Amino acid sequence: MIDIAHSVICFMQNTNFDWNGDIIDLILHVDKYLGGIIHEYGFWTYLILFVVIFCETGLVVTPFLPGDSLLFAAGSFAALGALNPLVLFIIISIAAILGDTANYWAGHYVGPRVFKEKVRFLKKEYLERTHRFYEKHGGKTIILARFIPIIRTFAPFVAGIGSMTYGKFISYNIIGGVVWVALFVYSGYFFGTLPVVQNNFSLVIIVIIIISVIPIIIELLKRRKK
Repeated sequence: MIDIAHSVICFMQNTNFDWNGDIIDLILHVDKYLGGIIHEYGFWTYLILFVVIFCETGLVVTPFLPGDSLLFAAGSFAALGALNPLVLFIIISIAAILGDTANYWAGHYVGPRVFKEKVRFLKKEYLERTHRFYEKHGGKTIILARFIPIIRTFAPFVAGIGSMTYGKFISYNIIGGVVWVALFVYSGYFFGTLPVVQNNFSLVIIVIIIISVIPIIIELLKRRKK
């Protein structure tokens, strides 16, 4: 794992990657970077993708990593024969499921300890309310959050803080992870090689991002009306 992470860093350094200015470029032109990684590392690309998706879903400090766009781009390269679509689907699904699981247990471990501290805005009743919410609506939340950038990174963490029953969490985690990966990988596989998509890949990525954040906008508008 350490070698793979090091490989990603070396690749970014060799391509003069600027952490401050190029993170947006990475997201919008993920196909360019992924193409370079596939060319440079071949089979190890699967492990690099595993690490990126695991971090994007499993670490609350890395919600900015590409998710939907990366899956779509990977599916596109699979259609070109650069990656095996089935192997890609299986590996990334495992990464997504394990990422959410790690995030859940991090929240489960941190939550009770944080709420034990005497902090004015952290009350035990908030923790109990979160638990009740996730017991009632947690399944739907875990599945739908998969399709919303940033939210999918925090949803399992909050589920862990709220002590959502693990059996319920893992079942919805698996369903959500598999559906999310399948949708974007195979969308890229079947549509990513179309000339109109290839010639406007950055625009397609922007559309994917906009569609992904629509649920957040709708929810914010609903709350504003209330």
